[in-house]
Amino acid sequence: MKIYIDADGCPVVKNTLKIAEKFHIPCVIICDTAHRIEYENVETIVVEKGADSVDFRLVNLIQKGDIAVTQDYGLAAMCLSKQATVLNQYGREYTNENISGLLEFRAVSKKIRQSGGRLKGMPKRTVDQDKAFEKALENILNKSPKSDIIKM
Repeated sequence: MKIYIDADGCPVVKNTLKIAEKFHIPCVIICDTAHRIEYENVETIVVEKGADSVDFRLVNLIQKGDIAVTQDYGLAAMCLSKQATVLNQYGREYTNENISGLLEFRAVSKKIRQSGGRLKGMPKRTVDQDKAFEKALENILNKSPKSDIIKM
């Protein structure tokens, strides 16, 4: 088991690394050349800057039983098709049951923006959101087969 982080614009990289270290789970940070993110003792893959270059690299690497951290619904759908667990920065798990509605929402939002409409931006991130993400990731790891995880 590995945790893959779609690190371009991801506010929970440090949170993910902290939980992964606690559970002895290797993490892979994937970012493009515009968002180079590196931490000691963590594998970082830097890809060329491009619309979906990080997404395609991540989905090519992820395997059944791995975890992806992303806020991208399209990437989440591709990871789910490979039987991975997918979590967003708020601790919401993307599932086969909710991904279709989220993709539809994304398509509608895009149409609104393309027609000149504006959508309200996200409010500033809070400590409670960080805690919710960490709790959700820990819950996922606690449910994983013990053969996949060795806790400290």
